Amino acid sequence: MTDIQNVNEELQQEALTEDTNVAETVAETTAPIFEEEAAEVAGNEADTDENKKFTSLATKQEVIDRLKAIAEGEEPISRLEVEALKSNFYRIHKQETEEAYKAFIENGGNPEEYLPAANVDEPLFKEQMAVIKEKRTAQFQEQERQKEENYQKKLDIIEKVKAILANPDEVNKSYNDFKALQQEWNEIKNVPAEKATDLWKTYQVYVEQFYDTLKLNNEFRAYDFKKNLELKTALCESAEKLAEETDVISAFRKLQQLHQEFREIGPVATELREEIWTRFKDASTVVNKRHQDHFEKRKEEEQNNLDQKTALCEAVEAIELDSITSFNDWNAKTEEITAMQAKWKTIGYAPQKMNVKIFERFRAACDKFFQAKTEYYKSVKEGLNNNLQLKKELCEKAEALADSTDWKATADALVELQKQWKAIGAVPKKYSDSLWERFRAACDKFFDAKKEANSTQHNEQTDNLEKKRAIVERLAAINPEEVEGDLRALLRSAQEEWNAIGHVPFKEKDVVYKALREQMDRLYGALSASAAQRRINRFKNEVNDTDGKVRERLVRQFDILKNEIKTYENNLGFLTLSSKSGNGLVDELNRKVEKLKADLVEIKAKIAALDEKKQGN
Repeated sequence: MTDIQNVNEELQQEALTEDTNVAETVAETTAPIFEEEAAEVAGNEADTDENKKFTSLATKQEVIDRLKAIAEGEEPISRLEVEALKSNFYRIHKQETEEAYKAFIENGGNPEEYLPAANVDEPLFKEQMAVIKEKRTAQFQEQERQKEENYQKKLDIIEKVKAILANPDEVNKSYNDFKALQQEWNEIKNVPAEKATDLWKTYQVYVEQFYDTLKLNNEFRAYDFKKNLELKTALCESAEKLAEETDVISAFRKLQQLHQEFREIGPVATELREEIWTRFKDASTVVNKRHQDHFEKRKEEEQNNLDQKTALCEAVEAIELDSITSFNDWNAKTEEITAMQAKWKTIGYAPQKMNVKIFERFRAACDKFFQAKTEYYKSVKEGLNNNLQLKKELCEKAEALADSTDWKATADALVELQKQWKAIGAVPKKYSDSLWERFRAACDKFFDAKKEANSTQHNEQTDNLEKKRAIVERLAAINPEEVEGDLRALLRSAQEEWNAIGHVPFKEKDVVYKALREQMDRLYGALSASAAQRRINRFKNEVNDTDGKVRERLVRQFDILKNEIKTYENNLGFLTLSSKSGNGLVDELNRKVEKLKADLVEIKAKIAALDEKKQGN
């Protein structure tokens, strides 16, 4: 074994040991950004200034146009931009809905009648989102294929470096070839994340071997070591300055670029390797610690945001839609949900993996509520329209009766229509007042005419009352014993005059009629008493009852009348009618009883006359 070979083996072993340590340290420091956490970091930075440009579009059509441009374009699709455009689309729709509702109310609309407009742009939006999703999948597959291709290219470079190292004596001559391979390596970008670290470690091993073999040519080796040291020192200084940046995320991103550049720079002198790496690593640790602390705090905030948003989702989902059965209830629940939506806006982002899911959950719960509200208002609107038609029909019926002069029947018919009106229920608010005015106008037209007619009739009835009172006063002034002429004819004339007068006010009818009957009864009673006395006197002079048969017949008549009077009086005791017609019947029965009692007195007088005449004989 030659001295060169011995030296090469020692250097190779040294390089393997050193490079393993360096590679592991670099991997430990930078892995989160280059491997599985890269996507999460990108997602967590979705609210940075870079993302704000994605949410500057003012209309849904602008959002759709941008999505269409993305779908039809050739540039790589940014997941951040697509997610931001999605959020912006629904934010704009919600804003439009709120503005439409506000305008509806300001224009005098009834909150109970407001129905949110459908999101007519959503089908086209979803169509473009589906195209983008498909295109992103294709791009991802192409990126993975490219990564695999890059991996193979870098393996080929390693093999070429190994081929150079296979002939140590020719290493110096292959310096330019080696530098070209280095340049090619640096130009080749991403490889599969799971293979990146091992691939880089292997590459560094052989790079170190090359430089260790090249150390026999101190001129080339020293130049590269010096140049690499200058470059790495500058990177250390840049990394140290990053600790002063206020933007933690920006500093972390810059650090990743510095790490990439550090990797691409060749080795330095063996005695300086640990020192320069330690300096760079220490500077990186400060930046990484700030970045880690930032995102730990951010993760806590995002988890808290997720908990708050989950609670809002549960609150909306817990609403029992079947229990909401009135406009007031719907309006109250709408205010609650609107308040929760406003609170949602004040809550920051949830963890990136859950942010879209929790938003879609909340949106779905709200959509379910407002869809149910829309269906309720739709059904109510149908009922209101049906009520509108029914009340229009009542208006037509009332208008057809408005000119009638059949006061009693028409009044009853309109009262019935009014009852039906009350039973029908509400109509659309914009028709409510005008429809009621129409119905009331028809009713008022009839009842005003009826009132006017009744007023004229009332005056006539008042005059009739005065006339009838005059007749009563005239009869009251008559003394039967002072009357010259035929009292009965006078009474008949007064009755005929009374009957010819006509109606009096209803409430006075019974009073004035009772006064008339009292006077008529008094005068007819006087006539009856006089007539009865004449019949008794004539009976005394003309009747001869030698066999007692006349007296016997009179006694039978007396008993019959007595029983008849008793029957009438019993019937009067049970008669409790309260109507006017009932009171008239009672008066009539009382008059019959009085007539029977008068007949009973006359028969009794005749029996007494017979008894007196028999004793005289």
